[in-house]
Amino acid sequence: MACMAISATRTARIGVDIGGTFTDLVMIEGDGRLHHAKVPSTPSAPEEAVITGISHLVSGARISASDISEIVHGTTVGSNTLLQKVGARAGLITTAGFRDVLEIGRLRTPNMFDLQWDKPLPLIPRRYRLEVKERIAADGSVIEPLDEAGVIAAAATLVEAGVESIAICLLNSYRNPAHEQRAEALIGKRFPAVQITTSVSVLPEAKEYERTSTTVVNAYVGPVLAAYLKRLQDGIKSLGIEAPLLVSNSNGALASAETACAKPVFFISSGRAAGAVGGARLGEALAQKNLVIFDMGGTTASASLVREGELSRVSEYEFRAGISTPSRFIKAGGYMMSVPTVDVAEVGSGAGSIAALDSAGLIRVGPVSAGADPGPACYGLGGDKATVTDSNLVLGYLPEELAGGARRLSKAAAEAAIVDQIGSQLGLSTSEAAYGVREVVNANMARAIRAVTVERGVDPRDFTLVAIGGSGPVHAAAIASLLSMTSLLIPATPGVFTAMGMLSGDVERYFTAPIGGVVETVDLDNLAAVTDELRRQAVANLREEGIPEKAMELLPEANMRFRGQEMSLAIPFAEPFDPEAVRTAFLETYRSIYSYVSSDAVEVVSLRMTGRGLRQGRLDFRQLSAAGSEEAGPVARRKVYFGKAEGWIDTPIYDRTRSPRQLTGPVILEANDSTVVVPPMASVERDDFLNLHICLS
Repeated sequence: MACMAISATRTARIGVDIGGTFTDLVMIEGDGRLHHAKVPSTPSAPEEAVITGISHLVSGARISASDISEIVHGTTVGSNTLLQKVGARAGLITTAGFRDVLEIGRLRTPNMFDLQWDKPLPLIPRRYRLEVKERIAADGSVIEPLDEAGVIAAAATLVEAGVESIAICLLNSYRNPAHEQRAEALIGKRFPAVQITTSVSVLPEAKEYERTSTTVVNAYVGPVLAAYLKRLQDGIKSLGIEAPLLVSNSNGALASAETACAKPVFFISSGRAAGAVGGARLGEALAQKNLVIFDMGGTTASASLVREGELSRVSEYEFRAGISTPSRFIKAGGYMMSVPTVDVAEVGSGAGSIAALDSAGLIRVGPVSAGADPGPACYGLGGDKATVTDSNLVLGYLPEELAGGARRLSKAAAEAAIVDQIGSQLGLSTSEAAYGVREVVNANMARAIRAVTVERGVDPRDFTLVAIGGSGPVHAAAIASLLSMTSLLIPATPGVFTAMGMLSGDVERYFTAPIGGVVETVDLDNLAAVTDELRRQAVANLREEGIPEKAMELLPEANMRFRGQEMSLAIPFAEPFDPEAVRTAFLETYRSIYSYVSSDAVEVVSLRMTGRGLRQGRLDFRQLSAAGSEEAGPVARRKVYFGKAEGWIDTPIYDRTRSPRQLTGPVILEANDSTVVVPPMASVERDDFLNLHICLS
């Protein structure tokens, strides 16, 4: 465990981020100190690592459990549930004739000419997708009344089949929710043990596939996430801590655990977005507006973009294996969720990713990971697969202890795995094979950065690469070189930075309502009334989250599109709604994304109100100050391999928190949360906040 000072007088708050290999924890103590720790993750029961880590933090800081005022948590339970297909047995009740909406989808493929592509199987098999007679028109009028007996019969069939969660998505319910709400009441009364998700409670918007898919994901993940959060809350209470539990959502904001249980679809990417939010806040504190946030953990690596001080966000994304991205240009590769999210591209390449030869004899790294159990070969826990961590250890980038001694590494075991599975088969030396693995994984991760820069029409050379995660700073310089980026920023505590990002987040809730019409002729009175109703809902829900009105910020947006288009863009607007100003903003946004605009009429599809609770205890990176940061010389030296051109170089090793203000590479900077690799000819400077600024020549 390590700590540094922060100018604050808050009661202790804890941020927790669960990764595939380590669980990271940060605590801001009431006396103004910031502590952090890493403990091995427990994949079979993720809450166990959280409880262990919190216990270590509390005992290490010697504070009372009653001093903990809040715990903020990012969880991978939702994403892992989708990835591993281990969600609840769920059923769907829909309007007669719409049973196959999930399989029809958008009639697209992610790659036009990929004849080997297989469409993802629906989360709910067809036998559990049942129809009922009812029909609501596009204007909200009732064409055919709800068959209440049919609803009960369908629910009974599903319950008898072992379904524990039911999604209700009826045609045009976003215009008139009466039938869905009645169906929910009927099923809830008859089968109280079944979890029910209505589409109008999750996404009251047009587009049947998107609404159905979002509702189904919510129903599929809900019981699993609720059970996990219940176990976690029980474990926290067992430590004598009565503090509320907040959960980070996919947009990088926070909400209560109760909200996460009710609407888990908003929390599928919980955790990874928090690191991006933290990076944006750090950039704000350092007056840096153009950043690429690169986060590499044990299982995955992700990238997100901060442009002119604004973190890139989107209103929908698809979750899928491989590279996962909310790109507006790649569709149908996964499970669609129409929810606000940070624009993050993610690849299955992390420090624990397994390296092997494919059928063509080429090195392939990931997406399969050794995880925390058994872990890389060098962990000595029974794992025998060569991983990225094994390669970095063999090459000298890593020390023989991780997380402050929590994990000892065996270089001999790493070398044996590399030689046996890569080197001997390709006729390469141990160092050449290990470096080959490193180059492949670097190329994989550069692909994620290109997905949020080059594929968005942005030149990464104009941005600073912010490296976070336990392994981000180990690879950042090499990846930056691949992208011709010359400026890197390593935060003071990169290995636990995502947990810190959670502590810098605000509470947010989202509310939507349909409102159709061409922007110039939209009914302004009706639009104002709808906006007022969304504002009322946002204020009421933020009050339930304990946010006083003076700390609320309400942000209205209009989802807009050209007439005839399927997709829409979210355009913020100031009240009162000015049609011409909003139309101009839409055209400018559209042109910035697609490089052209149409002459077609512009439509307003729906309104969204974001209710944000500005938290007084939010971590402010401008208040961080170094504790015990006096300079010291190298603590050791070791041989490090920097590729064929440079070969093995005798490299000084420094304690990152006590390194000199300025250094020239090659140099390795170590701390208990992460290791920073500075290559030859690069320069590094440490600022007053212990952040490292690296310049590549």
